[in-house]
Amino acid sequence: MTDNTPHIAVIMTCFNRRDKTVQCLKNLFCQEEMNTGYAVKVFLVDDASTDGTPEAVSALFPGVQIIKGNGHLYWNRGMHTAWEAAKNECDFDYYLWLNDDTDIKINAIIEMLECAAATKNNAIICGAICSRLNQTFTYGGRKANGEEIHPDGALQECYTINGNCVLVSKLICDSTGILDPLYPHAIGDYEYGLRAIKKGFRIVTTRQYIGYCERNAKLPAWCYSNVPLKERFEALYSPLGNSHPYYFFIFERKYYGWLTAIKHYFTIHLRVLIPALWK
Repeated sequence: MTDNTPHIAVIMTCFNRRDKTVQCLKNLFCQEEMNTGYAVKVFLVDDASTDGTPEAVSALFPGVQIIKGNGHLYWNRGMHTAWEAAKNECDFDYYLWLNDDTDIKINAIIEMLECAAATKNNAIICGAICSRLNQTFTYGGRKANGEEIHPDGALQECYTINGNCVLVSKLICDSTGILDPLYPHAIGDYEYGLRAIKKGFRIVTTRQYIGYCERNAKLPAWCYSNVPLKERFEALYSPLGNSHPYYFFIFERKYYGWLTAIKHYFTIHLRVLIPALWK
């Protein structure tokens, strides 16, 4: 970049959620100080939507670069594809992951940039997200024991992140790379955060809630005993199952060791066989 204005590549992926995708983009382009304090370009992977999402986005936001997916990318591979496109186009100052089901507040980007500046761009900034219904934590940063980190007006260290709204500096991207396309849907955001920590970077949560997203109401289908066994196994091995045994094993072996990976490989399958054990 040739000027002093921070340039941000906004990385998104979508599939058949036209209204949510459009609303998310409306919230993005209403951000405080946009085009004065910083500039953004959106790279959106549309993973073969059939509900008119790409047409609606093109009509309302002609500056958004839409990348066509093959219908089998899911979240992580879609985000990887969008990030790769951004990297190939320009050397941006920041990369902002943004889920299309997350409604960011008007000051979200300013808050994240201020947090990044406070860490001298040596930390991933994980946006704290809450429920619009009751203002309680839904997604964001967590401690190593899984405890939610609620914003309290100060920067707080995180160990793992949800990828709803995350800011990654050029410094971190150049050293850590981008999301690993090995993982189809889940795990990729967790893996990226832990990879950055291994490289010597930090993860901090925003000082305040910066957006709204309701928590998924249900566990994956493989967790319920009233679902037939065959369907439970199909759900477990689906890209949307959250803990696909193959990818989860690779992830845990890399960051937690062989014993933990082997243990959880067996307990995941035991849970599918006897879900009532986890009630």
